[in-house]
Parts: sequence; structure tokens; C-alpha cells
Amino acid sequence: MILDCAIIGGGPAGLNAALVLGRARRSVILFDNDQARNAVTQESHGFITRDGVSPREFREFAYQDISKYPSVKIKKQKIVEIKEENSFFRLTTEEGNSHLSKKIIIATGLKETLPNVEGIKNYYGKSLFSCPYCDGWELRDQPLVLISENKRAAHAVMTIYQWSKDLVVCTNGSKIISDAEEQLFKKKGIRVIVERIAKLSGANGKLEKVIFENGEEIIRTGGFVSTELEQPNHLANSLGCEMNSNSGIIMDEFCRTNVKGVYAAGDISFGPSQLIIAASQGSRAAIGVNSDLITEEFK
Repeated sequence: MILDCAIIGGGPAGLNAALVLGRARRSVILFDNDQARNAVTQESHGFITRDGVSPREFREFAYQDISKYPSVKIKKQKIVEIKEENSFFRLTTEEGNSHLSKKIIIATGLKETLPNVEGIKNYYGKSLFSCPYCDGWELRDQPLVLISENKRAAHAVMTIYQWSKDLVVCTNGSKIISDAEEQLFKKKGIRVIVERIAKLSGANGKLEKVIFENGEEIIRTGGFVSTELEQPNHLANSLGCEMNSNSGIIMDEFCRTNVKGVYAAGDISFGPSQLIIAASQGSRAAIGVNSDLITEEFK
């Protein structure tokens, strides 16, 4: 059987694409290796009717919706290779199974690397987060920290300040804040600490202190981290998809890439990381796939 579309990635982008294509009566397999970047998140925010939903609950709701459409199948498998074959795409799973598809939607999200700070994983997703739009409300007016080792720190500082004026920036030994930026932040009561962080202190995922190598300690109850993001696998590159300067996949308004028959949706484009944005891109990609299939069928 040749599929109308194979969707790689079971996050909100892939799930919404599967829903729209299922409703369009397209034969689809969604491949989900269950490695979601937001798996550490306790609650997801900013999605109307689903504000506060956990990633697990969101996925369960999505599976219930998709199960109404018999032409869509979900396989808990990892795709390790995609090759063009006689105007189709052959997808090979980690187990060695293969599937042919007319179209592909890549919705595998991004891989993130946390700052190099001892114990940071114990707090990530519980009291330290990556997106103030997703978690700033819950941390409002608290004494917060931003831990960042990259050039996005200054923009992050100004964004987080919307939710709490009690903010300390820790660059963990990196000189990433310019003197002019530091002076501007000082006027706002924001302290910048360049000293390397020795460790974080707290209990049950709740941050209490940031402890520095020089022995200084600051009391913080939560905050944000700037993560390094990259493509999670080689699939898009192996197909020849063009990337922007941030290594995000370039696509048009209906999520078509430069490779005919290949579409991309969700965080993989390096846009804002919110459930509702990823889901909307999944819908756009599905409409792009269905529209192109219709055009080809009526040639």
C-alpha cells in the first residue's frame, strides 16, 4: 500500500496534521518515537480550551480525536532513513520495516541542550523553564533567575521582566551581555552575574538557591534557561531541505519545503515554541499536502 502521507513526529504539529488529513480521507501513518522535547513539562499553557494541560493529557486527547478517522494509523516507531524512489518516498524504521508514501511531513521538533550547570535537569520543567509565554504567569512577581550562555540572553531578560521585576541574570562564566546592556539592566534593578555557577540548590524540583564558584549564594524560587537548539536528526538534511541561518527548515505558507513532496511543521522551523503555533502549522502542512494531492489527481 502506498500512503498519501507519512508524518514523522507525534507532537502537536504532527498530531494536528494527522487529524486534518484523516478528515480529508487520506491514508496516513504518523510515526512517533515518543521522544517529545516537552516531556519534562508539568503543564502546557497558551492553548485556548487546553490551558494547563499536561503533555501526556494533550496526547491522549489527540489520540481520541484521531481515532475517529480509520484512514490514519499511529505507529510507535522511529524513522531512521528516507529515500526518494520512483516519485515516492521510502521510509525505513529502526526495526527495518519500510513504507512508501506520496508525501512526507517532517514534524520532529528540535533537540535542546541545557546550560552546563550541575543539577539543572533536576529543576527543568518544575521551577526552571525555557519559555516565559508558557510559564511566566505561574512565576509572576517571584525572585527569578535567567541562566544563559548564549547571545539571546539580553532579549530574554527584557521579555522575562514583563512577569517579574526581581530578576538576576547568570551567564555562567560567559561575557554575553554588553556593557551598554548591563548598564541598561542595572537601571531597571536587574543584576548580571558572570561568575560560574557551582550548583543549584533546592528540593523536589523547586529551586531555592544559585550557588557560585566564588562562594556567593543568591535566593531564587524559579526562573528560565536559554537552551541551545538543533535539528534532532539528519532526515531533513538527507532529503536536501534548505535551512535558514538558525538551521530551521525553510518553508512556504503551506509548509512546503524546497523538496517536492516534503513538508515541515512545528518547532523544526525554529519559530516560537508554543503548542498552539505548532498545531496550527500542522494544519497548514496538512492542507498543503491535500491541496497538492488534489492538483496531481486532476492533472
